[in-house]
Amino acid sequence: MAWPGALRSQPAATLSSRLLAGLPALLLLLGCALLPLCVLGDDHSHSYADGEEVTLWYNKVGPYHNPQETYAYSSLPWCTPTASKAHRSKSHSLGVILEGDQLADSGLAVTFKRDQELTQICELHIGEKEAERFTNAVQNHYWYQMYIDELPIWGMLGEYMMAEVPVPSDKPGEPTGTAVREQGFLYTHKEFSISYNGRQIIEVNLTSENPRPIVPGTTAALTFSVKWVETSKPFATRFDRYLDFDFFEHQIHWFSIFNSFMMVVFLCGLVALILMRTLKNDYVRYTSDADAMELDLDRVTDADSGWKQVHGDVFRAPHYLLLYSAILGTGWQLVALCLCVITLTLFATMYDERGSAMSAFLVCYSLTSLIAGYASASFYKQQGGAEWKKCMLATAGLFPAVCFGIAFLLNFIAVYYKSLAAFSPGTMLLMMAIWLCVSCPLVLLGTIMGRSTSVAGDFPCRVNALRRPIPEGKWYTRPLALALLSGILPFGSIFIEMYFVFTSFWNYRFYYVYGFMFLVFLMLLIVTVCVSIVSTYVLLNAEDYRWHWSSFASGASTALYVYLYALYYFVTKTRMSGVMQTAFYFGYMGMFCVGLAIMTGTIGFVGANIFIRRIYQYIKSD
Repeated sequence: MAWPGALRSQPAATLSSRLLAGLPALLLLLGCALLPLCVLGDDHSHSYADGEEVTLWYNKVGPYHNPQETYAYSSLPWCTPTASKAHRSKSHSLGVILEGDQLADSGLAVTFKRDQELTQICELHIGEKEAERFTNAVQNHYWYQMYIDELPIWGMLGEYMMAEVPVPSDKPGEPTGTAVREQGFLYTHKEFSISYNGRQIIEVNLTSENPRPIVPGTTAALTFSVKWVETSKPFATRFDRYLDFDFFEHQIHWFSIFNSFMMVVFLCGLVALILMRTLKNDYVRYTSDADAMELDLDRVTDADSGWKQVHGDVFRAPHYLLLYSAILGTGWQLVALCLCVITLTLFATMYDERGSAMSAFLVCYSLTSLIAGYASASFYKQQGGAEWKKCMLATAGLFPAVCFGIAFLLNFIAVYYKSLAAFSPGTMLLMMAIWLCVSCPLVLLGTIMGRSTSVAGDFPCRVNALRRPIPEGKWYTRPLALALLSGILPFGSIFIEMYFVFTSFWNYRFYYVYGFMFLVFLMLLIVTVCVSIVSTYVLLNAEDYRWHWSSFASGASTALYVYLYALYYFVTKTRMSGVMQTAFYFGYMGMFCVGLAIMTGTIGFVGANIFIRRIYQYIKSD
């Protein structure tokens, strides 16, 4: 059966200068954490001399339909290779560790450009326990992963099929009979076909052969062979065979981009209509001079209604100001993080290096903490907040606390299952150290900068001392209804792309069309801003000035629909099973959707804030 290789209290100025002076040391710590501890062999140079040893690494094994339920290859009761070399494991960067990889030397003798005839690895003795373990693995469609020169190889452990099996007789002395029933078979031979160009390995294919029935009390000889084939393919394109061009560049993918673009055009037109026509009529209606650019609301009668009636409350600080400021700071950080990571992927290939995407994510997240501190402190001071230290701590710890909480729960489950998805205490301490030594100081520096550059009460209209009562409005003008309705259009602009992203993450495909992702991300931002402006206008026309949380919820509700789509995807598009995989799926999707909600909610607030400042800047209240 053929399996090609393509199947994570001092003055502000003094404190700022000290933080800036310490940044090189902090960045050095972050770089050391993300770089491999050491370099082994020629896996990094990708160049071999004739007759040089090529290391074949075993990585992990697990149920094919459960991507996160992986175990060490040695967790199965394999026999020890006859000509075993000294056991060694490969050192990894933090990004590789977070992805759940754990490479160990297979001990098989693979030599560059030297064919290896049929060679016995070892003699596998199958007892009752071994038969039970291997049968259970084959029934659950266990697959395994190996690496040669950083090229991944996948293979199935065996297969479960109908076969004649011996059946003992009920009567003593009578010969054993046979019966046809399902029987587990274990592939006992691995044939490697390795293509090379000059001194570099270009392609690796694995063929699993010689299935043997898994029967207690029997033995099976595990063998392998290696064949080297010269090719003219260049080294730069050796990873192209792992990319599913037909899937990711399907016509429907292009159609989704066009659909999102048309939605952007429609919503931009709708917002332009509100700004240029509806608001213009409102201005004309409330002023005696049609050419005047300033309105005196003191002349408006009490019988009038609309967004102009709440001019004295619209810039009132939102409830739970400290929490709101921390969320906005985190949202700005996530927007910058997404832009940085997507931009990096556009100019640098990351799918061909294990852990590179996760390492880039960690570096960008840590460095963008400066933006989080600045944005939260700036808004908090503008709204008159005084407890800036609590705001800083909330900004630094809000999203990491959610992620660490979910990760800790999932890690507890992974440890119980003895899975490779479990993080060691050292890994968790290293993550904590990066947060404490890099992210938190940058949040502090950003907070100091935000407080220094912002002005309290910088609003176009003054805020009244007494709150205006909010009239009872129709159901579709209430904040909850507006939020739920507003999330539909942004979700509609990205849900097809979500299918490709989910399939890449949960179904062993390499995502590489980051140009599509960049366009979809920009369209998501534009659609969210437009929808938030429309919903805020409807809310203010109902004389409800609680637009801060409402605008945030209008954008954040997109994540609710994404999570519901994830539930639909789990039921209809996957065959995942078991407590661990189910917990990891919904835990990871929950973590993703929390981040998406914070990011899109912040974008919704930004759009509404610009819109409100624009329409109220011509208002004058004596």
